[in-house]
Amino acid sequence: MALHRLISVTIGVPAVARTAEYYTEFGLCPDTDGWFTTRDAGRQLRIVPAASRRLVEIRVGVDTPDDLAAASARLERLGAAGEMAGATLTAYDRPTGVRAVVEVAPRLGQDPAPPTPYNGPGRVERAGRAPGVLRTGPVRPRKLGHVVLGSPDLDVSTAFFTDGLGFKTSDIIKGAGAFLRCSTDHHNLLVLAAPVPYLHHTSWQVDDIDEVGRGAAAMLEDHPERHVWGLGRHHAGSNFFWYLKDPAGNFSEYYSDLDCIPEDSLWTPEVLEGAKGLFNWGPPPPPSFLAPEDLAALMTGAHTESR
Repeated sequence: MALHRLISVTIGVPAVARTAEYYTEFGLCPDTDGWFTTRDAGRQLRIVPAASRRLVEIRVGVDTPDDLAAASARLERLGAAGEMAGATLTAYDRPTGVRAVVEVAPRLGQDPAPPTPYNGPGRVERAGRAPGVLRTGPVRPRKLGHVVLGSPDLDVSTAFFTDGLGFKTSDIIKGAGAFLRCSTDHHNLLVLAAPVPYLHHTSWQVDDIDEVGRGAAAMLEDHPERHVWGLGRHHAGSNFFWYLKDPAGNFSEYYSDLDCIPEDSLWTPEVLEGAKGLFNWGPPPPPSFLAPEDLAALMTGAHTESR
């Protein structure tokens, strides 16, 4: 596919300093100008001031200027013409106001993590204590995996990202959302039907299920109120997950073992209904995951956050 990776997101929050502290503790490394880096992919999160929490920008990579020109032509046919400037194309999703930037960028290569040996019935792959319980260092996400965006017009936003920018559809939540990809990952963007535009969550790749658990445990040690949902395993994407909440009200997810789609012909999108689209096993999602507690405030413009 012409698109090959999710480069970064910019989020707006009322209290930048508090949110920055949270993502530093989460395992991202502060850089300059509000940016935070991951282990493998450099600058992937930027935090900027905003009256209420929101997704400001999503940035994706393509291989060549011809890919930019093709996306520009598709957007124009949709009536969502973008602006070309050098090696970038910028356009806006009308229902959400999110700025989408497509840029010519190198493909991301990741050094593989060592295989995690697990014992099973009749199968001994390791001797001694499990390596996962011996880890002591802080968890640092490898890369930004995906972002979830609420849109008041699901069809228009989905068309903007697929028919316009060139995202592929991986799975559908019937009447509620679309899992979209701009790389070989199962999804890099989930667009959800919502009464108002808002950022639901960002998701960050770690090496394995032990890192998911260690990361969440460290975040919750002195702040149990951060817990949202987990540990569990999704059906769409198949990944292990644990969700936490940042000071602005956005959810952040540690994940591992996500489905990959190296060839489109190897995957058939599924239409998911009910809880199956959310999880395969684990505790049921709390009501606040499906409808964030500040959603009514976001709808009325009354959302505030103490600085």
